[in-house]
Amino acid sequence: MPTVTPRDPDNLEALRDASDVLGLDALLSDNERATRDRVRAFVDAEIRPHIADWFDRAYFPAELASEFGKLGVLGMHLDGYGCPGRSAVEYGLAALELEAGDSGLRTFVSVQGSLAMGSIHRWGSDEQKNEWLPRMAAGEVIGSFGLTEPSAGSDPSSMKTFARRDGDDWILNGSKRWIGLASIAQLAVVWAQTDDGVRGFIVPTDAPGFHTTVLEPKGSMRASIQTELHFDEVRLASSALLPEAKGLRGPFSALNEARYGIVWGALGAARDSYEAALRRSLAREQFGVPIASFQLTQQKLVNMVVELQKGALLALHIGRAKDAGTLTPTQISLGKLNNVREAIAIAREARTILGGDGVLLEHSPIRHAANLESVRTYEGTDEVHTLILGQHLTGIGAFS
Repeated sequence: MPTVTPRDPDNLEALRDASDVLGLDALLSDNERATRDRVRAFVDAEIRPHIADWFDRAYFPAELASEFGKLGVLGMHLDGYGCPGRSAVEYGLAALELEAGDSGLRTFVSVQGSLAMGSIHRWGSDEQKNEWLPRMAAGEVIGSFGLTEPSAGSDPSSMKTFARRDGDDWILNGSKRWIGLASIAQLAVVWAQTDDGVRGFIVPTDAPGFHTTVLEPKGSMRASIQTELHFDEVRLASSALLPEAKGLRGPFSALNEARYGIVWGALGAARDSYEAALRRSLAREQFGVPIASFQLTQQKLVNMVVELQKGALLALHIGRAKDAGTLTPTQISLGKLNNVREAIAIAREARTILGGDGVLLEHSPIRHAANLESVRTYEGTDEVHTLILGQHLTGIGAFS
């Protein structure tokens, strides 16, 4: 084979061009590329320089909420009420770039925009939408989403949190666990059993009887906030009820929106891990040559790119289907299952190319690998998505 000049590890754009073996960039529109590039520039300027320190200190930069609002990524895919109204593919590309910075920061955008805002946008009254959505889109109000409970994770139908009627009011009792942002949020969209089935409520976090406990210390998602919520006779006005949400289709619709973002987001963590490994392999010499010249290292890099390109095609196909209105929950499950599973494998393999230095937080793969363990669990575990797909293939539900 002819001799070639090794690629420059400092020329990231050239490395990215070479890594896009299938030319997927050409499948994006000018607007889609512009959105991607705008979010990428924000991540490079505002997240990358600080993320290792934030992760090390378990610090969530709440001051970025208003900056995310200005960037137009909060409720990005929602229309009206001050929301950006961008396409599903544009939102997916934004999620990818945000998670290339850190899963915790992409999760903030997902909890705020897909879970909390998405629930209000789809199931709320016009009064609720007008009151909350413009301020949430601007990052002036932070929301959270309370579905999971200590004993009700993959099986939300077994939730014990209950809201009972008391005249025109509701009285809320129970607890939720692994709820993002609640300790810094102004509202929580909480799902509870009632005498009329599962209903959703907009609960002010300063309501008497509402308490939060931050879950720490964590080995994953350290630049993020997860909490446990406790409701002790929390009194809510009748206007707190999301009037259009009845049954589990309410929270499930929000979960599908969040799962869609993960299909793209996981690729960001994987791509960043791969790029860290590629650049290191070109710069690091052993036995007198860059380690990128070794066959085993090239095999690792090739395997990463193959899965990244396949995952990107999958995400783009799912995004196009979402924009066309034909996307199904089963397709989202396939995307989430595949892309998160492969992203973890890529982050772990990338760490090996960095050797011992790979455990230092100045290099991203170890942080991404740790974060992706959480991403693999929330919004449906591998097992749940496997059984969703299994039921689709066989017609037999294997959940019980």
